[in-house]
Amino acid sequence: MENLSRSHPAYRIQDPDTLMSSVVVASPHSGRQYDPEFLRQSVLDEHAIRSSEDAYMDLLVDYVPDLGAPLLTATAPRAFLDLNRARDELDPAVIKGIRGKSQNPRIASGLGIIPRVVANGRSIYKGKLSRGEASGRISKYWEPYHEALTQLLDRARRVFGRSILLDMHSMPHEAALQAGSRRKTPQIVIGDRFGSSADRVIVDKIEAQFIAQGFHVARNAPFAGAFMTQNYGRPYLGHHVIQIEIDRALYLDEDAIVLSKGASDFKESLKIILSDLITMGGEERAMAAE
Repeated sequence: MENLSRSHPAYRIQDPDTLMSSVVVASPHSGRQYDPEFLRQSVLDEHAIRSSEDAYMDLLVDYVPDLGAPLLTATAPRAFLDLNRARDELDPAVIKGIRGKSQNPRIASGLGIIPRVVANGRSIYKGKLSRGEASGRISKYWEPYHEALTQLLDRARRVFGRSILLDMHSMPHEAALQAGSRRKTPQIVIGDRFGSSADRVIVDKIEAQFIAQGFHVARNAPFAGAFMTQNYGRPYLGHHVIQIEIDRALYLDEDAIVLSKGASDFKESLKIILSDLITMGGEERAMAAE
């Protein structure tokens, strides 16, 4: 079977030596290759502009190919282009020549495909970008990433009878606190668009694995999933997409944007969970061959 490992300005695919599972693991917001020209365009310094990254999520899952599943990670940063947005989520407040549409909450908050702000609503640019520059970013980065993702998901569906995309994200600890109750704060938020992007049996298994490792888990609040779940989640066609949001306090010093002392232990716990889920995703091979 063709090995799909490759690098591109927008992403990196690490394919296993032997494909063992219908699971595909992806991290669309951990890219941290900041183009010097982009940094010159921004009013933010090189530290502040990183605040919207799912920082180092790619490192927390770098063992996935050794477990028999492909790993797709972004290299282009989220502040430059958000891969978890539709290509038409264009913000007229940051791109010239765009007409305002019916109020899209993501665009209204400055988080369209070309973000206007990073964390805490801090503006990225002083003025607006040209429509041509926005289109160029989409064609050079967004389109190739989604072509690669589609290829991985279609292969899994062809070989195993289904695909299971685990779309890995991290959330600010403040967001986790705001979503919590007096009893507990969610450390993991599993998003399946309220049951529309994945079979409930799969989502139940994912939740059970995190709970077994001692984590507090919530579903769909405050994050139910964005473009990845909406666009690729078609359980009736055998394509299942689950967004997994992880509280950054589990592994990251958010202010310094460096891995914390607890990162190694968390990574080991996450490896146990993903290993079990990837094994679960391999159980369909025999059924697909029948």
